[in-house]
Formats: sequence, C-alpha cells, structure tokens
Amino acid sequence: MPSNRLCIHGHFYQPPREDPWMDTIFPEGSAAPATHWNERICAESYAPLAWARRLDGKGRIIEIMNCYEYMSFNFGPTLLTWMEGQAPDVYARVLEGDRKSLARLGHGNAIAQIYHHVIMPLATDLDKRAEIAWALADFETRFKRPAEGLWLSEAAVDNRTLDLLAQAGVRFTILAPRQAMAVADIGQENWSDAGEETLDICEPYLVELPEGRGIAVYFYDGPLSQAVAFEGLLRHGDAFWGRLSGMAAEGDGKGLLALATDGETYGHHFKFGEMALAFALSQARAGASGVALTNYAAYLAENPPKRRARIHEDSSWSCVHGVERWRADCGCSAEHRPGWNQSWRGPLRDGLNAVKERIDGHFRSTGAALFSDPEEALVRYGRVLSGLDTAEVFAAAQFKAKLSPAQRDTAWKLLTMQKWALSSFASCAWFFDDLGRIEPLNALTFALRAMQLASRTGLEDLEPLLLSHVGQASSNDPALGSGHDLWNHEVRPRRESAETILAQALIHLWAEGRLPAPGGGASVVWPGLSVSINVGEAEGTDGSGHRAGWASIRWTRESGSDDCIWAWELPHGGDPLAGCIRVGETGSKCIPASYIPWGKRQALALAWVRRTEAESWERQVAETHLGAHLFLPYREAQTTQTGAECWDRLWSAMCWQWIMGEVAASRDLMDFLTERGREHPERTLLTRRVGQIVAERLECSAPDCHALRLILERAASVAVVPDLHEAQNIFWARFKNDATAREAALALGFAPSLLP
Repeated sequence: MPSNRLCIHGHFYQPPREDPWMDTIFPEGSAAPATHWNERICAESYAPLAWARRLDGKGRIIEIMNCYEYMSFNFGPTLLTWMEGQAPDVYARVLEGDRKSLARLGHGNAIAQIYHHVIMPLATDLDKRAEIAWALADFETRFKRPAEGLWLSEAAVDNRTLDLLAQAGVRFTILAPRQAMAVADIGQENWSDAGEETLDICEPYLVELPEGRGIAVYFYDGPLSQAVAFEGLLRHGDAFWGRLSGMAAEGDGKGLLALATDGETYGHHFKFGEMALAFALSQARAGASGVALTNYAAYLAENPPKRRARIHEDSSWSCVHGVERWRADCGCSAEHRPGWNQSWRGPLRDGLNAVKERIDGHFRSTGAALFSDPEEALVRYGRVLSGLDTAEVFAAAQFKAKLSPAQRDTAWKLLTMQKWALSSFASCAWFFDDLGRIEPLNALTFALRAMQLASRTGLEDLEPLLLSHVGQASSNDPALGSGHDLWNHEVRPRRESAETILAQALIHLWAEGRLPAPGGGASVVWPGLSVSINVGEAEGTDGSGHRAGWASIRWTRESGSDDCIWAWELPHGGDPLAGCIRVGETGSKCIPASYIPWGKRQALALAWVRRTEAESWERQVAETHLGAHLFLPYREAQTTQTGAECWDRLWSAMCWQWIMGEVAASRDLMDFLTERGREHPERTLLTRRVGQIVAERLECSAPDCHALRLILERAASVAVVPDLHEAQNIFWARFKNDATAREAALALGFAPSLLP
C-alpha cells in the first residue's frame, strides 16, 4: 500500500489579451505563425497536457494520458474564457480531469485563481473582494462545485487577503517556502523563525485570522520546483521520476511532497515536458516506489494542520523584494538586459492607481442612484460574467426600482468600466523589462477603455491625469521613446469609435465575401459587441464601390445601442484599407480605415487570406484530377518534368489526389512529388489537411480502417508525414479497445502491445 504522498501543481495563466471593445484577442506578431500567444501556448502546452503521449522504446504510443486528471492545477478565468470559445476540446479535457479526480479522491484537482491576476497586497479592499468573488463564481460555473483552494497571483499575499479568502469560504492557498516567517504548534506559543532551508514543507499550516477565522497554507518544495522550472529536470521522464520517488522515499510516509510551477513549463518552456510529466504521473498512479498521487484538498481533509504559521506580509514567489517588482525598480528582471532599468514601473502603477481612484469615486457617486449598494453590485457582478446569474436576475437584485432605460444602460456601463479598470492591473504589466512590451501597453489600453466608459457616464476626461504619471516614464529602447510617445503612437490609436467599428465590420464582411448588395443587410459579431449593417438601395451603382446605409452597434454587456448612418468611400483600385468611413451627416469627418491598429488590420487580412486560400484549394483539387493522366513518363535522360515550375505550383493538390486515392500515380510522378515536397512551402498545410481528413473519417459512426491505412501509406510513399495528433486522440477515445480497429491503430502509430 503506497504511503508517500505526491502532489504536482501547475499554475496555468496568460495575461488578459482581449481588446476591451471587441472583447476578443487579435493577432500578436511575436506569436506567428500562430495568431496570438494564447493560441500558440495552447498548442504547445495546454493541449499536449490534455493528451500526453507515453511511448515505448520504438516511439510507438502506449497511452494517451489526460494529465489534468492526475495533477493539481489552477487556470486563470480569462484564459479559460478564451479556451471555452476557441479550444473547446482542450477545455473539456480540463473539466474532465477535475471530475475524474473528484470521483477518485473525493476532492477535485482544480483550484480557483484570482480573476485578473492582480497583485493582491497592492489592491484596494474593494478590488480584493471583487477579484476573489469573481474568481469563485467563475470556478463554480465551470467546475460545478465550490472551490476549496485558490491560487494567489504570483503567490503575492498579505493577511488581509487571507482573511477575505477565509470569509469567502476558501480553505487553503499555496505559497513559496520563503514566505513563511515563523511557525508554532497549534495551541502553544513556541514560535520559531521559519527559513526556506528549515521549514517543514510536508504539512499544511494554519494561519490564524481575525474573528476566529483561519486558512490552511501549503508551502511547496522550493528547490524541486526550481529544478523543474529552470534546471532541465523535465528533459528525461525517468530522471524526473527518479528525483520525485527518491525525495518521497526520504519523507518515509511522514507527509506530502508538493511542487508548484507555471503550468506552461510542461511543453511550452520545455518541449515534450508533458511527456516527462506523464511518465512520472503514470509511475505514481501505479504506486511505484510506494508513492501515491493526491491533491491539496484531499490531503488537507485527511491531515488538518497541526502547526500554525505567520507569513511575511507583502511577499510573493517571484520577487525576493516582496511585491516591489510590481511597483518599483527593485532589480528583478534587470539581469536580462544589462544597462536597462525598471524605473518605469512606479509611474505606471501610480498612473493606473490615480485613474482607478477617480473611477471608483465615480462608480460610487453615480452608482448610488442606480444600485441598491454599488460596492455589493460590483462584487456580485462576477456572477453575471460567469453566467451564474442572468443579467435580468442581477438587475432585479442590484438595480434600484423603476430605472429608465438610459439609467439602466448607465449602470451596465459603470460595471463594464470597472471590469476593464481591474484588467489594467494584471501583474504581467510590471513583470518584464520594459514599458514598451505588449503587457504594459495592454494594461494602458484597458485603462483607455475604462476612461472612455467613465466619460460616457459623466466623468471628466482622465487622460491628462494618467499621463501626468505615465508621461514621466520612458522605454529602455530609445526608438520607443517616453510614456507620452508610447501613449500617442501605440495606445491612443486603439480607441474605438463608431467609424472604426463600422470600418472593421464592413471590411470583415468584404473579406469573408459577405458584403451585402444594395438593399441588403448582414451582421458581424465579436464577443464584446455586434454590428448590424444595412446598405441603402441606391448605393453602389456608379461603379465606384462606394456604399452607404445605416447600422446599429450593440454592446454585449450593456443594454443600449449606438445607431447611426454611414458612408464607406472606397478609392479606385479597391483596397479596402485605403477607403474611409463617415458616420452621421455628409459633413462629418472621413476616418481612414488605415487608422485601424495593426492587430485588427491583421485580423481582417487573415479573414481574407483564409477564405481566398480555401477557395483556391477547392479549385486546384477539382482541376488537378486530370493531372496524373497528363503527367507523362520521362524519356531518355530526362530527370524532371517539362514545365516543372508549373507542376510545382500544383504540388499540394497533386499530392492530395494521390493520397486520397483519387488517381493512380506513375513512378515518375511519385518521385517528382517526393523530391519537390521536401522543402515545399505548402508542405505544412498539406500535412495538416491530411491529418484533418483522417480525424474526420475516424469520427464517422463506422470508419473504414483499411481505407485510413491506405491513406497513410500513400502519404508515406511521397514523404508526406501527416499531423496525426487529433486523429490519435479521437482513436484513443473511441477505439483503443476495439479489435476491429487494429489496422488503423498500427497505421496511426500505436504500439501492438496495447491493442486487443
């Protein structure tokens, strides 16, 4: 019977990247070829952990493991919101992992996380309460149970935060060992100093709080977590397991061995790290070396604290100076760029604090006429964001009676204002080495949106107040300039207006081939707003491509709409980004579509190129059906096809015809396809397409395994290696115990030993 307990925790988080008007993530150039970093890291870490491969000595799959079923974890609510909409299969595996661990251990692996990843010791009391309440509501909606534990952003802690957690029903949190100040036995005053080298991290501690409350605190193993995160322990699964099992054995069953790292360590920071983790989890799952897997909540239920702890106030896991990394030039991160400094952190914090103070005052004063209790309404607004309460239920409970439609719209705008104001304090804005990085610029963009909503609800323009602080800062890169320069060149242009929103809606419709003809209408929907476009009957008949009509912009979490007439003036030549938009009467200002920020223009370009490429592919596939018949055999000393450059242009579609068995291929054609495909620019796209068709056919009610094997054999014959991850995942879920699917299993790379 295993006696040594092991808990491996992953903290999964991405900073908020959503545009605060559209509430969607637009392209980020540094993440290319992925659209943005959420998409890229999901592919490199979150998805591989959901379907982690375990291989035999010949590289064949013996198991596909959902690591979330066997590891402790927390996900940032804003990250899960994106995953739910854009990576639903991965999202489902996360939820499934928690459900199965709950059934196995009586306590789920998932714990909650502070909603916007703000540094709690630096937050106001109202913001602390909101961040906790929103996080717990989000968790309950997703995991269908109350959260027992909660991860503090950067493990940044003070006693007030712990007290608010306890008041909210949270039973435990996790800290770094150096955050413990002193320990004592419960009921005794035998306090002794706690150091990272002397602290017993194999047990939970009780932190006593006002009014008789208390909360359990775990301290993870610092050196072990450091080795996983930064010292390459994940390079070999057996070495990782050897370190874990050896340390567990040293504990001799006397407590819990627990480590905690960023979840992105597995797969993103260390490629194939998820496989090392899966190997270790499989060993512990089997009870090897007397080790048994558990999670923090399950261990706490069996082992309530026997000792007390006092914590270092305003401490964190990633800043040895406490929480200075998020408000001062403390030296953290300076080693990465010699000669750089982080003196910009203070002005950024001061500016956002000044804006938030004015916004909070405006929320309370204006909200007093709209909400029964403005602060309580803000704290409970997370139930609307999470879906626990409908807007109607929330309004009935929190709005004052008999509000006019305009007053109700103002109330919703005030709440949205606070949502984006809170987003501006996400910790990543201060974490890295320069004001000009994407994270500080995003924080300022969230503040810009909050200030715009404040202005629309009656507050003065807060931009001068913000710039009086941020303008004192400068980028370390002279080319980026001062805080004023960054604001003027990078942030302020992101502000949306009716003109820019309509420009994006119209160009989006054009890019997707859905632009209405005169007299028609269409809609474009983003998570944060929707736009209904109507084109006038008499427009577009002069050959200029000009359009005019009327539109309605509706905001998702607001009750009103912005209605207007518009005119889209396109220049001759048809470049949609070269045109301009007028809103209102003909004398109104014409706003060039080129004013739209780069990320949003890139999104419009992606919409066009994806549609155009898909249509081009369909044409090529249809037209190359004859290609195999017209690709004549070589004569005499011929080594390549006559007109090879033209055949090369059709390489991908010709391969497809052969791989899908639509045409027969001569030896010369197969040699040509193989040779030309080695570095062909369409190779990656073709491997993805072949993988997708295999996955689609596996999802059929009765897949033809023989036909699937032939597809993969023909692909191999021209050196095309399909991306089979999705197909393998589907096969594992549906057919791993199906003897009739053996042929497909072997072709997909599964080991014969695991097949019936």
